[in-house]
Amino acid sequence: MDIRSQISMVFHLDKCIGCHTCSVACKNIWTDRKGTEYMWWNNVETKPGTGFPTRWEDQDKYRGGWELVDGELKLKSTSKSQTITNIFHNPNMPTMDDYYEPWAYNYKNLFDAPEADDQPTAKPVSMITGDYIDIESGPNWDDDLSGSPIYAENDLNLDVLSNEQREQLFAIERLMMFYFPRICNHCINPSCVASCPSGALYKRGEDGIVLIDQKRCRAWRSCVTACPYKKTYYNWNTGKSEKCILCFPRIETGQAPACFHSCVGRIRYLGVLLYDASKIEETAKKPDLELVDAQRDMILDPFDEDVIKEAKKNGIADSTIKAAQNSPVYKFVKEWGVALPPHVEYRTLPMLFYVPPMLPVMSAQEGGSVRSLNEEYFPDFDKARVPIKYLASMFGGGNESHLRYVLRKQSAIRAYRRALTVGDVDLLQAEKSLLAADCNPKEAEEMYKLTSLCTFEERFVIPAAHREEAIEMMKDPLEHKQEMGFGFRDEPERGM
Repeated sequence: MDIRSQISMVFHLDKCIGCHTCSVACKNIWTDRKGTEYMWWNNVETKPGTGFPTRWEDQDKYRGGWELVDGELKLKSTSKSQTITNIFHNPNMPTMDDYYEPWAYNYKNLFDAPEADDQPTAKPVSMITGDYIDIESGPNWDDDLSGSPIYAENDLNLDVLSNEQREQLFAIERLMMFYFPRICNHCINPSCVASCPSGALYKRGEDGIVLIDQKRCRAWRSCVTACPYKKTYYNWNTGKSEKCILCFPRIETGQAPACFHSCVGRIRYLGVLLYDASKIEETAKKPDLELVDAQRDMILDPFDEDVIKEAKKNGIADSTIKAAQNSPVYKFVKEWGVALPPHVEYRTLPMLFYVPPMLPVMSAQEGGSVRSLNEEYFPDFDKARVPIKYLASMFGGGNESHLRYVLRKQSAIRAYRRALTVGDVDLLQAEKSLLAADCNPKEAEEMYKLTSLCTFEERFVIPAAHREEAIEMMKDPLEHKQEMGFGFRDEPERGM
């Protein structure tokens, strides 16, 4: 075994209220500089919808991630022979139209406008050209427009549905939506790292965070195309690529990343996973329907004595192993099996997992009350307002069994908690439903507490960084410490 540690994340989609506090927190800290105006390292999308950049899930257009060619993993976006030609013209690179042209408002006109019959207005001004523009799109342009024929109907995940299912989904009585917050997944098998000709992208050995060395970056922009989640961006002002850094300066001091810390719905969890790096290639080559199980099999039990022994041999600190044992991510992903990776078919093995939203059931109004059309403990998920195939396309690599397992367990726990608190559900029957959903009262209580009543320390289990050990490989830690806080001593070269 080649055991490594990885800072991993879980987002609970049933709790996201779409307030965008996470996006604003990240924007104010990291991307409020010239050249980063269009970047949103954290963004929240409405599903069904096209997302940001537009239709980022369309890998026929953007060519992100990996593909299997004659049994071997190959980058979709580039190769050794394509690297040079892609510098001059990369047909799969997102354009400004795919993102949006960032703008501000000419507030000065509100004070300096000459006297007139009409109220002065603050016209939108491009933050790139400085000219007045007509706003046509934005980073969250389709927010809450789940029934829109322009945005929602162009969601790529709807392609797995039949024409009849698509028509039913957009009927007034069946309209639904959920929020889908996204950051860099800090993948185990990152295609952005593999694509960079300069070797500027790297995955930190101590915690698995994927970063870009600004000194080595030479503006090839291969990473922008290669990332299937489109979470690498190009700074047109500095001539460098940039991406989410998982707020590693905060992580190293024991603080949660800004988007996690500010989350109003408390949907975010962060912790350590131990995984077997020797299985990366084998796992990434699995068929789409087997990828979720294969990725879970890579994650190791932090309580296993053999795993602990091998982890220590690999230089993993005791504090990191203890953090892995207390990790909420391990519980959601491995122990309870209710958190799934997004678009695992891209084969990057993302380390951000999602608890899928509960499917809203069909109901009917009778007199002054509303009655569910399905009175069973386990609703017929095939008759829910959103087809289960849609969620399976996003979170299961097309494998519906994973979604059915998660939704049955969530339904059973809700029935059990209702039996305990409201009393209108028979407790014995609720306990039977738990067993039928591969759960038990103890596990149900643990999931309930970590989902609803968790403390800050339970949601974010951050190990000591031990940066001194990583720095020792390059220079004297004390010398490094004295240099901190002064930025680059030599200004990074721009572009090529």
